[in-house]
Amino acid sequence: MLPTREEAELILKEAEECNPGPWGNHSRVAAHCAEAIALASGDMDADKAYIVGLLHDIGRKFGGRHMGHVSDGYSYMMSLGYDEVARICLTHSFNNKTTDEYIGNFDTTDEELKMVQDALEVIVLDEYDRLIQLCDALAGAECVMNIEDRMLDVKRRYGSFPQAKWDSNLELKRHFEEKAGKDIYVVVDKENYKI
Repeated sequence: MLPTREEAELILKEAEECNPGPWGNHSRVAAHCAEAIALASGDMDADKAYIVGLLHDIGRKFGGRHMGHVSDGYSYMMSLGYDEVARICLTHSFNNKTTDEYIGNFDTTDEELKMVQDALEVIVLDEYDRLIQLCDALAGAECVMNIEDRMLDVKRRYGSFPQAKWDSNLELKRHFEEKAGKDIYVVVDKENYKI
């Protein structure tokens, strides 16, 4: 189940009041990219793409946690009955379905970490999971970024960026360019779109 676009925008706005920061606009940029790529792909629901893109980081509502934002977002969306969003909260950070590639602090409880790992083990990634993984790697806080620049920025801030995740992000870009039949930066209007 999904919230409407209007409900999703309200959920994000309320979350930003709890924990202001650049993550809110990063989420808006991700939503813009997801909607545009879904439209260009021709076989995806653009509204769903926008909504799950907008709420992929909603766990940040609860403070400055790293991996904790994954479990917080998942639990929060499940509590509201939005299982499709909850799934994206869980999968967006794990292109290869392993917590070994997580960039940032492992600030979950043992229980939260086990929940994330157990869920990743059984999930079969679909096009929406992959789409939001890509959009997370394209979305800056003010604009669409070159994917390599965004990954280098993350590497600079956190000290590392696993090669397997780097490679999978580039593969996601190629995959969605093939589906859309054009350069992803053209699809998302990288040169003109700004928050």
